[in-house]
Amino acid sequence: MKNLTLLLFFIAGTFTLQAQFPGGGPGKAAPNMGHVYGKLVDSSGKPISDATVLLLHNKYDSATKKTKQVLLKGLTTTAKGEFSFEDLPIFGPLKLKISATGYKPIEQNVVFQVKMPAGGVPKNVTDPAQAANAMSGTINGFDKDLGNIRMKVDEAQLQTVTVTATKPTLKMDIDKKVYNVEKDIVNAGGTALDVMKNVPSVNVDIDGNLTLRNAPPQLYIDGRPTTLTLDQIPADAIESVEVITNPSAKYDASGGSAGIVNIILKKNRKTGYNGNVRGGVDSHGAINAGLNFNVRQNKFNFTANGFFNQNKGVTNGDVSRYNYTDTPTSIDQTLYDKNHGAFAFGSLGLDFFATNRTTFSLTALHVHGEFKPNQLMNVTNSYYYPGTTETDYSQRNANSSRVFDANGLQFAFKHLFPREGENITADANYFGGMNHNNSLTSTDYLTGMPGSPVAFTQQQMVDGNGTNRFLTIQTDYVRPFNSKTKLETGLRMFSQHLENNSYTYYDTTGKGNYYPISAATVNYQNTNNVYAGYVSFTSAIKDFGYQAGLRAESSNYTGELINEKQNYNNSYPISLFPSLFLSQKLKNKQELQISYTRRINRPNFFQLIPFTNYSDSLNITRGNPDLLPEFTNSLEFSYLKTMTGNNTFLASLYYKKTDQLITRYVDTFTNAISGKQDLVNTWVNANYSQMVGAEFTAVNTITSWWDLTTNVNVYNSYINTNNLPAASQPALWSWYGKLNTNFKLPWKLKLQITGFYQSKSNLPVNTGGGGPGMGPGGGGPGSASQGYIASFWAVDAAMSRNFLKNDAGMVSISISDIFRSRWSDQYSFQEGLFDQQYNRLRDPQLVRINFTYRFGKMDVSLFKRKNMNGTGSQDAMQGMQ
Repeated sequence: MKNLTLLLFFIAGTFTLQAQFPGGGPGKAAPNMGHVYGKLVDSSGKPISDATVLLLHNKYDSATKKTKQVLLKGLTTTAKGEFSFEDLPIFGPLKLKISATGYKPIEQNVVFQVKMPAGGVPKNVTDPAQAANAMSGTINGFDKDLGNIRMKVDEAQLQTVTVTATKPTLKMDIDKKVYNVEKDIVNAGGTALDVMKNVPSVNVDIDGNLTLRNAPPQLYIDGRPTTLTLDQIPADAIESVEVITNPSAKYDASGGSAGIVNIILKKNRKTGYNGNVRGGVDSHGAINAGLNFNVRQNKFNFTANGFFNQNKGVTNGDVSRYNYTDTPTSIDQTLYDKNHGAFAFGSLGLDFFATNRTTFSLTALHVHGEFKPNQLMNVTNSYYYPGTTETDYSQRNANSSRVFDANGLQFAFKHLFPREGENITADANYFGGMNHNNSLTSTDYLTGMPGSPVAFTQQQMVDGNGTNRFLTIQTDYVRPFNSKTKLETGLRMFSQHLENNSYTYYDTTGKGNYYPISAATVNYQNTNNVYAGYVSFTSAIKDFGYQAGLRAESSNYTGELINEKQNYNNSYPISLFPSLFLSQKLKNKQELQISYTRRINRPNFFQLIPFTNYSDSLNITRGNPDLLPEFTNSLEFSYLKTMTGNNTFLASLYYKKTDQLITRYVDTFTNAISGKQDLVNTWVNANYSQMVGAEFTAVNTITSWWDLTTNVNVYNSYINTNNLPAASQPALWSWYGKLNTNFKLPWKLKLQITGFYQSKSNLPVNTGGGGPGMGPGGGGPGSASQGYIASFWAVDAAMSRNFLKNDAGMVSISISDIFRSRWSDQYSFQEGLFDQQYNRLRDPQLVRINFTYRFGKMDVSLFKRKNMNGTGSQDAMQGMQ
């Protein structure tokens, strides 16, 4: 008892004097004086580097009122296989956990033995310094050398390490699909447009418009809105794509009759440094290049990404249209489009791990693009007068220039509470950009047939610019009550400000004598604000789960046509968006779910802008500031079956009804340039639309070298336009299918084949309308709510091979639309106004070759090569989260 008293007296004296032992201090209950070190070797005595060594200790959890093991420190072994932990508590058991790829894990208890010296401390010793000298043997017990720890090879792990390190192409949950882009070699060197072509449930048309189950979804990047379009996001920067067909009240209610497509960009928080460089070229001579770099040390993680992509796309097509307005006219066009240009994408990110529970992140993005589209068109116009027909021929040459800059800044905060699953997040996201668009269209009217001399020339010049700003602020809180019950709540604010200026000039002489067209000049700006809050409760009774949520959103829209001194505004009161999910787990890894949601789709800037766009005289467009939001009620029933061997099957039945459907509409007006009656594409609210369908998705691992993903969607769509002069679009049954198959071949070769088929389908009615940075209009001749897309199909393929040490290098070759079958053949009509057929084919049989080199070193002592003091513990803790 006396010896123990003197020992405690000595420890207290040591901390008071702050002598030679680290850790502790006045008032600390458990002195941190322990030191544990050792070395990992294999059966031959060779050091094992980059192994994970974790040190755990017991801690009382005030939330659960129980003692549990938590991570105290962690690191990875050095190149010599060594590890070292200092400043450890000397009281209480510790546990060492060691793991390394290809070796069996090791667990070892560590206890500091406090032994009194023989005979104890002399009775006459009362000075702490003398006591320290007498107790030096005891202090040596706080320094524990574990020696060489020999690890045994795990043969089973070595056989499966390659398989387990590869993510599945598609991960399916009952409420969403997650498509892993990593295995998609077809997209190497491409953009997000190429990625979306292979994502189940999603389709991309020839103009880059995205549809989910035949309706436009809400597009996010990392869960937040963005000004970027799909062709401005490099495929190599994408980690995965989340497809949520029926989002709950937790998610933004915007998105109309479709759900959410969320692009997750690549992030890397592995200790040490790593990255890759890549480059490629396609058969049109367009190049792409990129760099990803990540470095992680202690409490900081830094990421840099850069990407450059050229485009030398070519489109061939023809348009046949018959106008019934004014003098009946038939217009036949053959067109040849070249869209040459490039864009650069760059991002910088910094993560700060303030504690093992709190993380701050900051990311900056910048995108710059310059495109110079050119269109050559031969036009034949036939005018049908009573008793006679007149025909003229012309050649049109349209040269455009589009320049855009987009910037983004994202701040994020996340804190994990001691209670498992309880967390709070907050983030602010800003995206802004500017664009400058101009075009010069020259039309040569011929004296006779094609090849005849030019009779006269007319020119039209359009000069425009615009800005856009998006700001999103959001916070979410999750409070679990037990393993099955939790409460989620959050607030969100979204603000959008857009400006557009466009000036049109006309020259009837062809000699550069331009004069402005005031009716075709616009200075317009608008602001759209959305405020939202939600609450969601999730629980379960045995195998029956339920989630009930309610979201409230209020929004207001203001617009100003500056040159006309006209103001527009719409304020939408608080709208409620309930959601309900019921699920039942069955035997043999089966699950059923039924869900109901209500969503909203607000009209976008280009649908609202009250401006007649004459930049394409054969496709005149105009927005409608009186548009109202559309509301969609969705009901979905799903069945999920998970089988052995990475085989999964998901079947869904769904029904959607959209009221106040926003749809294209073709109207007549007096053309301010020609003075004649003409057609204009605009937007209106139809009565409603409805869709019923069934979707089936299967992920199958046929063998260890062959996997297959299949997606089939069968649906019936109907649009009621009884409130408009046009008749309702008849109901039509359609279906589409996608297949994605991967083969692992000898000699480290990989082969991927993707294909799809789309049957005849009704025209999507709420797509296009321009896009950020591209100016109003665009996308070719518009379509009305009546019409269809003819069936089409396509097959893409790619092959890759890894080489160099540790497969650090990869070369791939891909070809898209192998059989030149991805034709876009659209037919649209509006009784009494027009009939139109529009056929196009873009970049068939495009070949792309890419090379990628990966590098990196998993080393916690990257910047402290001589430090073995276990300072990488925070790295290990964050890496496990």
